[in-house]
Amino acid sequence: MTMPDQTARCFTRLLLAGSFCAALGSVAEAASLAPVAAQNGMVVTAQHLATRVGVDVLKRGGNAVDAAVAVGYALAVVYPAAGNLGGGGFMTLQLADGRKTFLDFREKAPLAATANMYLDQDGNVIKGLSTYGHLAVGVPGSVSGLEYAREKYGTQNRAALLKPAISLAQNGFILDQGDVDILQTATDAFRKDPVSAAIFLNQGQSYQVGDRLVQKALAKTLQAISQRGVAGFYRGPVAQAIVKSSQSGGGILTQADLSQYSTRELKPVECDYRGYHVVSAPPPSSGGVVICEMLNILAGYPLTELGFRSAQAVHYQIEAMRHAYVDRNSYLGDPDFVKNPVERLTDKAYAAQIRAVIDPAKAGVSKDLKPGVEPHEGSNTTHYSIADRWGNTVAVTYTLNDWFGAKVTAAGTGVLLNNEMDDFTAKVGVPNLYGLVQGQANSIAPGKRPLSSMSPTIVSKDGQAVMVVGTPGGSRIITAVLHTLLNVIDYGMTVQEAIDAPRFHQQWLPDVTSVENFALSPDTRKLLETAGHQLGPAQPANHLTAVLIGAPSLAGKPVGKNRFYGANDPRRNTGLALGY
Repeated sequence: MTMPDQTARCFTRLLLAGSFCAALGSVAEAASLAPVAAQNGMVVTAQHLATRVGVDVLKRGGNAVDAAVAVGYALAVVYPAAGNLGGGGFMTLQLADGRKTFLDFREKAPLAATANMYLDQDGNVIKGLSTYGHLAVGVPGSVSGLEYAREKYGTQNRAALLKPAISLAQNGFILDQGDVDILQTATDAFRKDPVSAAIFLNQGQSYQVGDRLVQKALAKTLQAISQRGVAGFYRGPVAQAIVKSSQSGGGILTQADLSQYSTRELKPVECDYRGYHVVSAPPPSSGGVVICEMLNILAGYPLTELGFRSAQAVHYQIEAMRHAYVDRNSYLGDPDFVKNPVERLTDKAYAAQIRAVIDPAKAGVSKDLKPGVEPHEGSNTTHYSIADRWGNTVAVTYTLNDWFGAKVTAAGTGVLLNNEMDDFTAKVGVPNLYGLVQGQANSIAPGKRPLSSMSPTIVSKDGQAVMVVGTPGGSRIITAVLHTLLNVIDYGMTVQEAIDAPRFHQQWLPDVTSVENFALSPDTRKLLETAGHQLGPAQPANHLTAVLIGAPSLAGKPVGKNRFYGANDPRRNTGLALGY
């Protein structure tokens, strides 16, 4: 029987009998480059200069945490859309001695924040109030987090790790096409904020390839941090300038907000999938919980046997995403304010209950899935992945939320401020910037941290780290990491192939699965749509970074003496994987 005949017969059985067959037409495959290989360590970030800063730290004898700190400060200079001092994020660590931990330096709601601060007198959300300008700004956490990591788990002094970032800000750096493309997304917004315009526009116009971006005020702020550590940012002239800028722009940040900020060290979320151990982000991130919930659901299906991007395999993955995002959007929030049912949501027995209600031949209906209905009782960030020669691995995702955050810069500091307040539930049932419809657990409260999708993740086998992975992308972070894990574990891809492969995303509401070009063959799309799936166009691209340790693929063999294999996502035309 010919391939077209097989596909047609399968499709006919679907229509007549309601069965759900795998699409036999293969997805068009583009050849991937080989992963970048190195012997002693690997750094993958979204900007080539920041990657080189991290590799230089490793070469000087610094560990993966030292490199992560230096990269974090460097990205604040060379990747201002998402690298930052004025935002916050998460760091997942698995150390050479086997210890696993998680640092939460997520932004917090200011002490003057209220649950209804973005609603008008009729109780409706005021468009733009939580996304643009000083009222959208949460208390920054990045400097606290980077310094906490360096002091507790690093080996090198602060001045050495900040020196490259200070130099890049003071002397400037030459812009490549990828840098310019991202800067130009915010040209109109910069023109509305004179402080930002003076830095990120060239005499009122967009920067061009080959121009040099100099940030003298940011260099001064970085120098203050180098000299005084956390106090150089959260107290003194820098803090005063941030507060003054906020108040003059209608914001509510105060010195008390900055003074009371601290990094939390938390137990990561952990789970097992087909013999591999996954370590990821706990609340206030939803990432680890949702990744583990989806993996637990999918562990009950023979994905390898069904085949990469067969209709049946895709159907099960979409349904796992749909069910897990119900729980993400309904139950999770800052653990200081709500009790997160992490154990229940990551329990394999709970996953079995979800599998029991997934129809193998029919798409679920999102509006019918909600809390209280069985079994559910009751891009723009940046990520970098680092591994060192001693066995330390670090996954860092930090953010301003939207590209360039609130599109405002604190005068005199060079610090772009976040719009992280939009990640709270401004009003139950009303979608945020990323289309997420969230619940009361994530409502605004003074000092509370908003729910996040950031998912810095480390995978190990027999106690040894074998993979470091993460991505920006708002609500799509979780599913992008899931795809990468499945591609490596179930489908035997190299780390670069796993990242290059086109992706799809379902987040419960809205009830549409966004699909990248070439992710599904025409036959597969027809089978899925006939089964009731609503397929939509791709959303803006993520920028995954990953390191595989041991070989280019999990079942592969090392290339010579190389132990580290880095993969940089080609979608954004930025970034670099580099080792030594």
